[in-house]
Amino acid sequence: MTELVLRPLADAFMQVGVYVAVMVAFFGWLRWRHGDRVTDGLTRRPRLGPLVGALLGVSPGCGGAIILMPLYARRKVSFGTVVAALTATMGDSSWVVLAWNPLFALKIHALLFAVGLVTGYAVDALGIDPARAVNHRVAAAPTPAPVGLAAAGGPDLAGSRRLLGGLLPRVPASTAFWGLTTPAFAVSVPVVFQLVDPGALTRSFGGVDPYLALGVLGSLTAALIFAGGGGKLADDSLETAQPRSLRQTLRHSAHEASFVTVWVAVAYLGWQVVTTATGFDGSQLALTGLVGVLVGAGIGLIPGCAVQIVFTGLYVSGGLPLPTLVANAISQDGDALIPLAALRRHSAALATVITTVPAAAVGAALLVLL
Repeated sequence: MTELVLRPLADAFMQVGVYVAVMVAFFGWLRWRHGDRVTDGLTRRPRLGPLVGALLGVSPGCGGAIILMPLYARRKVSFGTVVAALTATMGDSSWVVLAWNPLFALKIHALLFAVGLVTGYAVDALGIDPARAVNHRVAAAPTPAPVGLAAAGGPDLAGSRRLLGGLLPRVPASTAFWGLTTPAFAVSVPVVFQLVDPGALTRSFGGVDPYLALGVLGSLTAALIFAGGGGKLADDSLETAQPRSLRQTLRHSAHEASFVTVWVAVAYLGWQVVTTATGFDGSQLALTGLVGVLVGAGIGLIPGCAVQIVFTGLYVSGGLPLPTLVANAISQDGDALIPLAALRRHSAALATVITTVPAAAVGAALLVLL
């Protein structure tokens, strides 16, 4: 029971969730303090559009890419800028590889940036822009916050507060989350980076494994927050891409980290059950070679981050080859495609198709090189 169920749940939170929470909070703070400066400079220098688009897109999570969508709707940035961001972004899947192996994450994000940059400038050079074919108002109408978002632009955690109320009376969900994440992070770092012996750590706590206990509690708390938020596939929006307060940043970070943790736990738990029940270790998986690259690129067409997180989790668990992961990382558009589809439906459809082209090409190239 421990190794089959509890260990994957603990690993999902201790190996991914706590690091996602810290990094999401950090990048959220950066967007809160400096987000407007980036976009203001972009609208003044349109030729730098794809460069800035790739930079915003390659930042972990979806917020950077989402910032560009209303700018494109108002004709402030080019279609190539949008494509550059969507190509470079790995969405919330980036948190999975960052927490698993930061050096590997740096390499794959550098590749995503380069591919996004080239693709964005190529799109602008070819003059591709479906918005030019239709008449539309220069100023985009105000976009209502998606269901589940508070009026202030932060995630509506009222549902998760109610779910947690029986366990933690009068404690907001985000407060409970960060109260648990703080000690979990302190335990995770020495254990994950093999700075301490887990057995010795357990003995020092009177026989209680703090890694396992905090990890399981963390995953369960994340599941409650996820369920309390309606199990939405995404929480990033035009508002949360640019939070207006530190409190809002922390609330949003708790929601996004919980979202990622839940889907990583699904991937870890599912993989553990399959390998235990069938002896399947990934070597029998058909997602190899050119077929794997095409499947990875095709899955990237699915909007949102949930499926992409599970797919990336399979790679971390050893179930996917690198070219398949890279094809998926380039093709997927994260949550940024959702507001773009709401603002410019035809542009969103064309953009997501365009990103699959470099995805298949780079994935196939890796097959030859590796």
